[in-house]
Amino acid sequence: MQRDTSGRHMTETINTPTPQCEDKKHTPSSFLLNFAWPLLKQTTATPCSFLGILQFIHCCLRNKVVIAGVLCCLVLLIAFASLFLGNGTSLLPKDNTQTQEEWSRMDSNFDQTLNFGVRLEVPTCTPWKAPIIWEEMFDPKLYDQTHAKHSTSVALTVFAVGRYLEAYLNKFLTSAETFFMPGLPVTYYVFTDLPEQVPKVQLGPQRTLKVIVVEKHSRWQDISMMRMKIISETIESDIRHHSRYVFCFDVDQEFKGRFGSEALGKSVALLHAHYYKLPKDRFTYDRNFQSTAYMETGDFYYHAAIFGGVWENVKNLTDTCYMNIMKDKQSNVEALWHDESHLNKYFWLYKPSKLLSPEYCWDESIVDKSDILVTRLIWGPKDYGALRNN
Repeated sequence: MQRDTSGRHMTETINTPTPQCEDKKHTPSSFLLNFAWPLLKQTTATPCSFLGILQFIHCCLRNKVVIAGVLCCLVLLIAFASLFLGNGTSLLPKDNTQTQEEWSRMDSNFDQTLNFGVRLEVPTCTPWKAPIIWEEMFDPKLYDQTHAKHSTSVALTVFAVGRYLEAYLNKFLTSAETFFMPGLPVTYYVFTDLPEQVPKVQLGPQRTLKVIVVEKHSRWQDISMMRMKIISETIESDIRHHSRYVFCFDVDQEFKGRFGSEALGKSVALLHAHYYKLPKDRFTYDRNFQSTAYMETGDFYYHAAIFGGVWENVKNLTDTCYMNIMKDKQSNVEALWHDESHLNKYFWLYKPSKLLSPEYCWDESIVDKSDILVTRLIWGPKDYGALRNN
């Protein structure tokens, strides 16, 4: 079930009429159409564009045309068709949709513009050469202009189930409208068991909101883990047809600063604010051998409050995590930190192409804020007893 709360139409279909000629008689120009059709089928042009030209010629020649005129047009048509047969150029403007290879090239070009040496006090690159994004490393105008030029669109998913909706959703959405992906088309996907309580947020141009009703689970752990399955299904049924990138958020957060297109990448993970300075032996990976989330060691400790990437990679992540969660359930096992444990295992096996620094999800209770020049998103205050006992 989906409900559009943006107040705008989600899609619009426009039917463009094909040029018609009123005269149905067999004239010398009919021969022109019959001759050209086999050539048309060999070209990369679409029938509507090529045939439209033929229809135009047919209409011009329909009344008592001299043979010389027909032959002249025929010669021109053959030359025209040969030109396009030779180079395979379409008569219609090319689709602006980019291939995965082109998007990868664009991400790689962006990486080359990053200033990895400007923040010597923090790690700015992983051992596998993925950038870790911090303030002062990037040019926001360059990112925004390039993504606008390529018509980049972003889907944001967020779950607001039970009392989490009333406590956090309005602040999350209103702050996202100010700071999340400024200048780019964004579709918010709100998953909730209380669709009638979703706040009516004033959305900007090219911003839409979809509400998707989900089942309410008695245990918050089940809600947390089942989101992987629901996100995957929504990517397959809807998101993949409208957005290139997907970002998945916890709702108990508030945007405080720019969370822009510099965060976009093929596969994006977030460094956990409480662990990014700690040694690896302090990371709380799942140490249970019976769990599919088991990890003896890893690279970093990632926070499941935010993850993203191109839709293909996010779908692969959610599919893999859900499959492993279900394997654990069959073995009567539950990972230590639920979906976050499975997410850390996934990023250990399939390295992210970009890491976001704790600027992108900061806990204000942390005393040492020396590395954080900009706070882009903060954790919301939590009363777990009240929120989860519903």
